[in-house]
Amino acid sequence: MAGHSKWHNIQRRKGKQDAIRGQLFTKLCRDIYQAAKEAGGNPDTNFRLKVAIERARSANVPVDTITRTIAKATGSVEGVQYEELTYEGYGPGGIAVMLDIVTDNRNRTAAEIRHIFSKRGGSLGEAGCVSWMFRRIGSLVVVKEGLAISGDDLMMLALEAGADDVREEADVYEIVTAPEAFTAVRDALEQAGVKLEDAELTYEPNATVQVAGEQADAILSLMEALEQHDDVQNVYTNFELADSAAG
Repeated sequence: MAGHSKWHNIQRRKGKQDAIRGQLFTKLCRDIYQAAKEAGGNPDTNFRLKVAIERARSANVPVDTITRTIAKATGSVEGVQYEELTYEGYGPGGIAVMLDIVTDNRNRTAAEIRHIFSKRGGSLGEAGCVSWMFRRIGSLVVVKEGLAISGDDLMMLALEAGADDVREEADVYEIVTAPEAFTAVRDALEQAGVKLEDAELTYEPNATVQVAGEQADAILSLMEALEQHDDVQNVYTNFELADSAAG
């Protein structure tokens, strides 16, 4: 079992802190909207929607808000039309950044994201400028607390179902799959009674670049600003904080 990047750990801890921010409701509802629009409004047959609803409920998004969002996405009521986009760019020191965007006004969003990059020592790039530095993976997260089987048994179960790796962090296991194996591994875990904290298709860098000192501070400032933007759903990057900067 391999360790995961320090930035990934920071993101996971930060995600819990973000729950106190009102803007999280907006992001969670947009995730529900896109999931329902993509594969229908039934969470029993749309796993992405199921996960999005669970996230929203854990953040205390009202049930009525969730229901209205699904209704808008499936055409039951009229509402704002969103589109999903991917932005690519460079942070301080040339680190690679990819963003999942959900917006109802791509021109406004592009201008605002470009401003965030330029104000913090980065630049918004063209499509394809950094995506080659990342690979698409399936990521399934299992919390250690309350897990009925051992870590070794979990690893064997996941690998036999087709997973590529099982990574151990302080409080969770992350199971990594190829995109085409994601559904089979997820189903095998659920059938074995393993509760999934999170399950999604995501991106991870092919290699990481260690940063420290003022450069690390500048990069973290950029990451914070990007994640606070209402239209940014996910931020992917290839930097890793050196031990001296991870405190």
